[in-house]
Amino acid sequence: MPEGHSVHRIARQFAANFTGSPVAVSSPQGRFAQGAAQLDGHSIVQSRAVGKQLFLEFDHGLWLRVHLGMYGAWDFAGDISVGSAPDAERTGTVVGAHEDSPWSIGAPRRTRLRMAESEKLEPELETWPPEPVGQVRVRLLTETACADLRGPTACEVLTIEEVDRAIAKLGPDPLVDDPAEGEERFTAVVRRKPTPIALLLMDQSVVSGIGNVYRAELLFRARLDPFRPGREVPEETVRGLWRDWVHLLRIGVETGHMLTIDDLDEEGRRRAIASRDDRHWVYHRAGEPCRVCGTPIAMTELGGRKLYWCPADQS
Repeated sequence: MPEGHSVHRIARQFAANFTGSPVAVSSPQGRFAQGAAQLDGHSIVQSRAVGKQLFLEFDHGLWLRVHLGMYGAWDFAGDISVGSAPDAERTGTVVGAHEDSPWSIGAPRRTRLRMAESEKLEPELETWPPEPVGQVRVRLLTETACADLRGPTACEVLTIEEVDRAIAKLGPDPLVDDPAEGEERFTAVVRRKPTPIALLLMDQSVVSGIGNVYRAELLFRARLDPFRPGREVPEETVRGLWRDWVHLLRIGVETGHMLTIDDLDEEGRRRAIASRDDRHWVYHRAGEPCRVCGTPIAMTELGGRKLYWCPADQS
């Protein structure tokens, strides 16, 4: 499932390549034909990410809301910006590029870039506009750029009042809300809930953007028992979870990867970029030895998702 960093990166792609020009909106699949007709011919004036949801504002006051869910993805094509991550380059957060990384190729380039949980650069285009691939729910097309949406959980046209109501239901997002205010909201909610902290971190009304990967990694980095009720977690630990989420989300947005192991050496960074198996402490490592204590990593189902943790370090 795409997590918060991916949606913020998608919003940046729209801001860089789609705002200000008339957009031809269609539904090659046919399931979004009525909604597409409401937006067709209008310009995108704003792209916003809040947690796992994307909101695109059009110049006549209507918005497109998209939630990618478990399997959704955006395919961008055309003269799109795929050559740099400016914020990361300035701050030094970039951990390196590899041959499949969008950041290894100059921009702009008439190509195809798939953006979901991860990002994959495809071969250069031979025709324009490109033929839709798979079941495309909605296509957004300008003279120079194309975005195809496939497999979303939600794709709908909203008014600004409906957008405000949708956002009001979401917990704080460190890249949208004031981080200090977000910390207070998050801490207050968690500290009064009897729900296990592992479930609270996945509840988008508690905090926006955290999915299964970040959930497991945040809990391990805090050495926190996933099953401990939120109201029993010490306040400073709850605040530490929020601050670590701020830190990891920024890295994810800047690099395009969910990198949750800090202080890697050069070789470790190369491995982490090349393989997800070398990016995380516990996620997707059931049965493998803990990187800290050697205890086999445990896995169980919680809230319909797989939860990974170290029984020794998180006891």
